[in-house]
This record gives sequence, C-alpha cells and structure tokens, in this order.
Amino acid sequence: VQLVESGGGLVQPGGSLRLSCAASGIIFTGDMGWYRQAPGAQRELVATITSRGSTNYADSVKGRFTISRDNAKNTVYLQMNSLNSEDTAVYYCNTKVMFTPTEYWGQGTQVTVSS
Repeated sequence: VQLVESGGGLVQPGGSLRLSCAASGIIFTGDMGWYRQAPGAQRELVATITSRGSTNYADSVKGRFTISRDNAKNTVYLQMNSLNSEDTAVYYCNTKVMFTPTEYWGQGTQVTVSS
C-alpha cells in the first residue's frame, strides 16, 4: 500500500494550492481525508470524504477548502483557497480500508503560507 501526496509548497496569503493523494494497493477504499499538523500542535482533521462523496470539514476551513475524490483513480484532492498563515502545516492524506479498521497515512506535504 502506498499513498503519494503532491501539491504542497510556499504560497502568499490569499493564494491557492491544490493537494493530491494517490492511493495504490487498496482494493476497497473507504473514507479518504486530509489532516494537518502545525509545529507544536496536534494533528487535526481538515476534511474527509466518503466513497459516495459525502464531505465533512473543519470549521476553520469551511468555505475556503474543497475536498473531492476520483474513485477510479483512488485519488483524493484538496483545493485550498484564501490561504492564511494559520493554514501553515504539514498536510497528511488518510485512507481507510472499507469493512476493516485499517487505515493508511501519506508521508505528509508541507504547506507554508507566507509573504
């Protein structure tokens, strides 16, 4: 099983980034999501999406971030708009395996919002 993340980087306040996470080696992919961890803070949920497309967002990103997925490609995306300094963190992709308690994490991708 492998989760490959991409799309992080440095962006100015008010800018946008799109994260991608491609999962391979999983036959029945369940909920997929993004979490983030800022320096000195605990990892927190950003957004999740079920296999049927139902979404859930942290209050801090509602209206700015959009999660989506392509089931055929086992890929989840996170479109991030109106970024601010509080969004600076390492972003981790998470994928659950349907019908089991198993979940997998990506290696993390750094998002830095700074002028």
